[in-house]
Amino acid sequence: MIIDCHCHAGKGDGLTGPWDTRASLKKYLRRAAQAGIKQTVLLAAFHSDYEAANREVARIVASRPHRFYGFAMVHSLRDRGRIYTLVKLAVERYGFVGIKVHRHDGRITREICETAQAFALPVLYDVMGEISVCELLAREYPNVAFIIPHLGSFADDWRAQLALIDHLARYPNIYTDTSGARRFDLLEEAVRRAGAEKILFGSDGPWLHPGLELAKVRALSLPLPKEQWVLGGNFLRLIARVRAEPRGAPLVSTHPPLLQAEGLSDPWL
Repeated sequence: MIIDCHCHAGKGDGLTGPWDTRASLKKYLRRAAQAGIKQTVLLAAFHSDYEAANREVARIVASRPHRFYGFAMVHSLRDRGRIYTLVKLAVERYGFVGIKVHRHDGRITREICETAQAFALPVLYDVMGEISVCELLAREYPNVAFIIPHLGSFADDWRAQLALIDHLARYPNIYTDTSGARRFDLLEEAVRRAGAEKILFGSDGPWLHPGLELAKVRALSLPLPKEQWVLGGNFLRLIARVRAEPRGAPLVSTHPPLLQAEGLSDPWL
């Protein structure tokens, strides 16, 4: 079972680039099928209203519930004071299994970390090369799993990526994904120093080709059990503890579960 832990979906509303305009899955799904990728974690595109964006992602996930997982995207500044409410809705009604935060929107906050801790959710946090925060996160929230994508820097900053490897090796709750990591020697070093159990396969689709991103993992020539960890086992382990009822607070449902795509017909293609 190959699981892509990092793919965007749905419409953005910024119109400054592909990342906040549209994340169509039409080509992605064809390419993923050709590569043997069976399941995918979906995240919203950049948006000014993540409640609406998460709702759109939820409809996509519900349209193929055996194919997709969902992560709730939150804005640390704009959503301040309602992070728990947004995540509660995403977990309870949509069945989401993680949180996505991007430093482009705003730096991660205690509100986000404490919400993740309450629901035992992993946090996919794009630090944009700001690696020093990983030590603070690891020490302040040892029970939260933080996945730092792109080996720490989509901008191909080798200094940041090398620094992240230190954190991967030192802290049990710091992980990374392989999406967009171009310096293969550093990816090899991450596996050697931190272990395959700290690495997750991700593509950053639909804009990066999932087959090409998968080829990097294959090129590591890991023993089969360790390759299987990277290609899906590690992700499944991180979401295994997700709480439908958060610690320390009752979860009272005010909505019926979202079990289907509410009549939508693949609007995301």
